[in-house]
Amino acid sequence: MSRAKGNAAEDKACEFLVQKKFRVIERNFYSRFGEIDIIALMDNVIHFVEVKSALDYELAVQNITKSKLSKLIKTGDIYLKKNALNVNYMYDAVIVTPQKIWHLENIII
Repeated sequence: MSRAKGNAAEDKACEFLVQKKFRVIERNFYSRFGEIDIIALMDNVIHFVEVKSALDYELAVQNITKSKLSKLIKTGDIYLKKNALNVNYMYDAVIVTPQKIWHLENIII
């Protein structure tokens, strides 16, 4: 996927989360392990959000690999340590297709 398409999907995901009363804290947080697309806050819980887009839901979800989840967790840990945060948090995914947007909370259990 091109960077422009990725940015467009992330923009849609941010708008979607804001409509659901999330507060977007940061976008595209990088560490040596990887990137977190969106970091958002709701009800004193930080949500580390991976955005995936495709023509349909199944294709997008298949792109959330074990390797990607590992990088997401490591990068989330870096964010928490860097900002000296001791808060509740979870890892989510937002799936963006041309027809619909899904928010999957707590994707790693």
